[in-house]
Amino acid sequence: MTDTPFSDESDSQGPRAGTMARQQAIYTAGMSGQKPAVPVDYAALEAAAEQRMSREAFAYIAGGAGRESTMSANRRAFERWRIVPRMLRNVDRRDTAIELFGRRLNQPFVLCPIGVLEMAHGEADMAVARAAAARGVPMLFSNQASRPMEDCVAAMDAVAPGAPRWFQLYWSKSDALVESLVSRAEACGCEALVVTLDTTLLGWRSRDLDMAHLPFLLGQGIAQYTSDPVFRESLAGTDDSGPRPKITTRTLRNVLAAARHYPGSSLRALTSGEALAAVRQFIATYSRPNITWADLAWLRERTRLPIVLKGVLDGADAKLAVEHGVDGLIVSNHGGRQVDGARASLDALPEIKAAAPDLPVILDSGIRGGADVFKALALGATAVGLGRPYAYGLALAGENGVGEVLDNLAADFELTMALAGCADIAAVRAGETRLVRDETIAG
Repeated sequence: MTDTPFSDESDSQGPRAGTMARQQAIYTAGMSGQKPAVPVDYAALEAAAEQRMSREAFAYIAGGAGRESTMSANRRAFERWRIVPRMLRNVDRRDTAIELFGRRLNQPFVLCPIGVLEMAHGEADMAVARAAAARGVPMLFSNQASRPMEDCVAAMDAVAPGAPRWFQLYWSKSDALVESLVSRAEACGCEALVVTLDTTLLGWRSRDLDMAHLPFLLGQGIAQYTSDPVFRESLAGTDDSGPRPKITTRTLRNVLAAARHYPGSSLRALTSGEALAAVRQFIATYSRPNITWADLAWLRERTRLPIVLKGVLDGADAKLAVEHGVDGLIVSNHGGRQVDGARASLDALPEIKAAAPDLPVILDSGIRGGADVFKALALGATAVGLGRPYAYGLALAGENGVGEVLDNLAADFELTMALAGCADIAAVRAGETRLVRDETIAG
């Protein structure tokens, strides 16, 4: 029987283009010699982004901790699970929507927070915000963003007023700053507060260390801080007694770069010393390694938002999260960027879900295509988080590049779901399509 790839236009997802429409658009453009601006294949996407980005930028986004074995483990974990499609199931009409924190989402994924996106593209977080808003995909505003959350909200609301957005919180050593960031997130209409637990200290990132490059020292990725009134007020008391680099022409260029990244007049930021003070104060207060479960009560008293813990890899921690009234979990090893040799996120997922069966559980670290989304949901995830792929799309084509990555993932997932015999997410979760382990792939 001849394949009829463009015969299915029974999309049930409102204005969003259906799976077949996405494929047809690509193939039709190919008839006139036009290929996708953003490669569909992940390996090609990453390779193209590497060619477009600076060596330092690519190392920062692509790199992991130590020997990067955790990154490899994430991918092996997905490969160990194989999909067993079921036949003769009615998948003529499909529904990929989920409910998450009272919001109906057309797709079961969110955009993970990625810091210093200006290293990928000049429009940075703004381009991502517009692409996410246009598709109704929640964007997690990074605590280490290149643009303030308020600017991103304005960009999102110009595209789709009230588009879903969350805020990632790195728990600063300054309680006043934490309160200010949380207050701003609420004012921005964020629908969840994501507390990242696994970055109380910066991981040993070999690629960045070999280049002796940390973007924050250049004033990059600290826009949430330099736009915060509490942080700005703290600059007068900044301790400047720390180590100083040798003065070279490169040092001077970096000082000028820090001034350019500071809000307002670069000349004033340079001559007043505020730009360098901001960098020093960020380093001094960035994250607090002594937070404990008891501190969550303090945070709960200061926000009405759902509190989601990001970085949980152990069932015992998931049980503690339930005991402490947490509203959701993100099973994550930070994309392999923090602990070399850590457990793969997907391997931890069933244990976490069993320990916290009533909480929304999101899986991130290693999602590269629609089959990965399917496997994560079949193993208990409520949704998945997408990271590096959209950053690479941003590097290649800005807002349009992010949009293409999201459209490709949506189409790939819906097609995988249908071909596996599932018409909706409930069918995936109900085990109507089985997953089996490939024991030939090492753990």
